[in-house]
Amino acid sequence: MAAVKSSLPDADLKVVGTALQGALVDLVDLSLAAKQVHWNVVGPRFRSVHLQLDEVVTTARLHSDVVAERASALGVTPDGRAATVAATSAIGTVPEGWIKDTEAVQVLVVALGRVVERMRERIAATEKPDPVTQDLLITLTGELEKHAWMFQAEDA
Repeated sequence: MAAVKSSLPDADLKVVGTALQGALVDLVDLSLAAKQVHWNVVGPRFRSVHLQLDEVVTTARLHSDVVAERASALGVTPDGRAATVAATSAIGTVPEGWIKDTEAVQVLVVALGRVVERMRERIAATEKPDPVTQDLLITLTGELEKHAWMFQAEDA
């Protein structure tokens, strides 16, 4: 028995729930990956990259809460547990140890690219079943694309 009754039909709820869960996992992992790089970045551009990484962490954490609460509002239980994130994220592993500033930028370019690609798939999937969720994902993706642009500009 669900604790919260959804306003969406079951078929639509399945699509939207899958999209929201995937978005949550990617955002949780993005925040962890960016923070790991933040703690270990070194090099001449340390300060600017260090601060830029915290901006990504803030965005990912803010939106992970919004995404999880949207899922809950629809009657879908969000799962941000470490094992779930590790098993289903698209980001991959962050290098161990100190990370040169140039490598740190590349790690974030790749991570953000993967997350944005998956978010765009979720935007398409939620268009018909739930425009409210789609709108949330559109806003989030716009912010992630801005971060991706800024990291790519660092590497130009």
